[in-house]
Amino acid sequence: MTGFQTLFYKETLRFWKVATQTVAAPILTAVLYLLIFGHVLEDHVQVYPGVKYTAFLVPGLVMMSVLQNAFANSSSSLIQSKITGNLVFVLLTPLSHWELFGAYVMAAMVRGLVVGAGVFLVTAWFADITFVAPWWIAIFAVLGAAMLGTMGLIAGIWAEKFDQLAAFQNFLIMPATFLSGVFYSVQSLPAFWQTVSHFNPFFYMIDGFRYGFFGQSDVNPWLSCAAVACFLALLGSLAIYLLKSGYKLRH
Repeated sequence: MTGFQTLFYKETLRFWKVATQTVAAPILTAVLYLLIFGHVLEDHVQVYPGVKYTAFLVPGLVMMSVLQNAFANSSSSLIQSKITGNLVFVLLTPLSHWELFGAYVMAAMVRGLVVGAGVFLVTAWFADITFVAPWWIAIFAVLGAAMLGTMGLIAGIWAEKFDQLAAFQNFLIMPATFLSGVFYSVQSLPAFWQTVSHFNPFFYMIDGFRYGFFGQSDVNPWLSCAAVACFLALLGSLAIYLLKSGYKLRH
């Protein structure tokens, strides 16, 4: 396990050495979202009975930060290594595809969870937060970070330049995140868009995560957990296959 531990440490240290950019900046962005949307809509919107809009926003912003930063860590690491040419030093080591997968994804999870915890600690000061089912909070945070870390790994393997990775993030990750119910409940949407939302795995992650705080959700948390686990299994299988085959890594 020495090789796995070393790669994991290297990937964790990579983002921690520039924590101002990788941790502090996303926290500030989430706080600005909360201040702007909370100030404008606090007295006009109530999604769940007895839950103020600012409190409703906090779990969504926390989970959004976890997902985006987990994706950013693994995807940016691989594309930077490919472009600078130092990926060869990782590929030359006797690391199995399982160890590569575990190290990259776990480091991405660490970054996502660290940023999410930071966002929660700061934004919780602005709202009255409850913890109805904390185990669901932990489960969805871990599953969500793992899923987006895996998705970032796939994107990093596939992309050959920064433009392709930016397109992946701007046209897939960002829309799926913002259309998942971070700022609203999908029950407020027309029937057609409610149906479309149920095909978005990000919706299940955020809805299940929010259930842990308020005990209210648009979908049963067990269904959300099953949906997220299935998507994670599919993405994990694809990532393992790509690493094992050396797709766009070993030429």
